[in-house]
Amino acid sequence: MVVIGWGKGGKTLAKEVANAGLKVAIIEKDPKMYGGTCINVGCLPSKSLVHSAKVLQQVQKLGVERNWEFNQNTFKEAMKHKREFVKFLNQKNYELLANNKNCDVYLGEASFVDSHNIKIVNHQNEEVVISAKKIVINTGSTPRVPNFIPGAVDSPRVLSSKEILDLDQLPKTMLVVGAGFIGLEFASYYSNFGTKVTVIQHNNDFLPSEDDDDANVVLETLKSQGINFIFNAQIKSFKDQGDKVIVEYTYENSNHVNEYDVVLMSIGRIPNIQGLDLEKAGVEVENNAIKVDSKLRTTAQHIFACGDVKGGAFFTYVSLDDSRIILPQILSLDLLRDLSDRTWLPTSTFIDPTYSRTGYNEKQAQKMSLKYSIKRISTLQIPKAHVIDEKKGFMKLLIDENDCIIGATIFNYESAEMINLISLAIKYQIKYNDLKNFIYTHPTFTESLNEI
Repeated sequence: MVVIGWGKGGKTLAKEVANAGLKVAIIEKDPKMYGGTCINVGCLPSKSLVHSAKVLQQVQKLGVERNWEFNQNTFKEAMKHKREFVKFLNQKNYELLANNKNCDVYLGEASFVDSHNIKIVNHQNEEVVISAKKIVINTGSTPRVPNFIPGAVDSPRVLSSKEILDLDQLPKTMLVVGAGFIGLEFASYYSNFGTKVTVIQHNNDFLPSEDDDDANVVLETLKSQGINFIFNAQIKSFKDQGDKVIVEYTYENSNHVNEYDVVLMSIGRIPNIQGLDLEKAGVEVENNAIKVDSKLRTTAQHIFACGDVKGGAFFTYVSLDDSRIILPQILSLDLLRDLSDRTWLPTSTFIDPTYSRTGYNEKQAQKMSLKYSIKRISTLQIPKAHVIDEKKGFMKLLIDENDCIIGATIFNYESAEMINLISLAIKYQIKYNDLKNFIYTHPTFTESLNEI
């Protein structure tokens, strides 16, 4: 088996297949990406900074005076910690496979020669061709580049979500282009560090997939942190001027110009399919992502796509679950799974506080003409929230006629943990009243299920 890309699903498959005694080759073009996006430039480094920024905000609540020098020094220490543990995890991920006697590691760019042969060009421009009966494409995704905006590509101060994770200095001002979940997460934790953040959105939508009342609570909470929002605005250009970037945009039928230390472009991600020569392998692309069936087979049945490269939900835990679907097919096992086994996918966005969802929300339930009732509790009613002085937010459950939970939205300090319990309850149809009358430890956020 050959795995192209060292992401969560690909490295898991490589390890499991090699441990089963089969020969495996894994190809990665960038040594800084051993372990994939999540470990190196995604969820783990960003959550490290989320945590550090939150600690900074919490010590302020305890009366610690914060000036700019204090914020800057704390930011530098947070970045130092982030770089150290990313380097550690990157090396551990490399060793995980490089030290396996059944796994060969190749550093270079991969492209298909045909459906079974792959050419690898290393950094010295040397070529080698390897072949396999089974191939897994796990090349991930990359931030979308707004090359349609003058200055967006050329300015060193207009950054992607990858680049903004590695700043040396805390910016005093930041513009976030795009009010999606990724942009809001960066806006929230940089605001907690002490940066003055503005979020600009091209239309009037704010979390349009969420229920309107929930989205409004999130918006007002972020505004209360000091984050400024500009809706229905169009970016016209970026221009460097000294140590600032000048942003020109239109808003309310007039031109506006503001300056910022940095700009974060958060306008989505696209699958990494460039340069793979997929057509030579008979692998078709649909909507700029690799086309797969319910078993994650491409249009070449012995080639699989895993993780972001196939489109859909761009989460590392989805890539991991993809590996569970692919592995039995590689090893010819009977324990076959497919995408239909993936029912409810919990999500968490690590703004302050964390916003998590699973199952249906009201918009979805109404669209499907489902009958439901609403149970809601304010975070102010949770004793643990007062203990740690994290009182913002709410929890909302949708209950069907059979007393089963069919959806949940949780906006509180511990929602990223709580949402997994609710997802489990939805999947296995645990009754609402069973959760309500369960004995939970005290004081915890989870015990709010006793009160809702």
